[in-house]
Amino acid sequence: MPQKPQIIESKGIEYTLTRKRVKNINMRIAPDGTVSVSAPRLCPVERISHFVSDKADWIEKSRARYAEKALETAMPCRFTHDEAMQIFTEISDIYYPLFAGLLGFEKPVIKVRLMKTRWGSCIPSKRQITFNQRLAEKPRAAIEYVVLHEYAHFAQCNHSPAFWGVVAAYMPDYKQRERLLK
Repeated sequence: MPQKPQIIESKGIEYTLTRKRVKNINMRIAPDGTVSVSAPRLCPVERISHFVSDKADWIEKSRARYAEKALETAMPCRFTHDEAMQIFTEISDIYYPLFAGLLGFEKPVIKVRLMKTRWGSCIPSKRQITFNQRLAEKPRAAIEYVVLHEYAHFAQCNHSPAFWGVVAAYMPDYKQRERLLK
């Protein structure tokens, strides 16, 4: 059973320490920036504090990433729902013919909504692709990658090597395009 958590500060970094039946020291950063550390019951506090201090740069970068994501989520999207739908439909019309043999004559239903953690999703059984409205703010090359990625799910309903083979066959530079989303 874990012991009661302790609040500890090490070189300006405050963290919650929980002693557990674990072999290694583990650290997590929550979206609100709080740091949680799990450590073996007999591990000295000095060793844990040294571990946290060594990770100070990583902690600050993680906190900055979370803060940036919170700002993006709070900011209104530059594109209206209809504008985003127009962009995604236009690009979808380019990639649909590549997968028409799998889809028959009926194009998939395209939907747009604000999503927190995804750029797109595909439900092959419903013949439906949903795009994050904020994707419309990204470079066209990134949007094309997400559209193709979602269409590729009609060929492979997972992220197996075969799936990535389908993506690479139609878009050899997909990894560079994917980086544009970061």
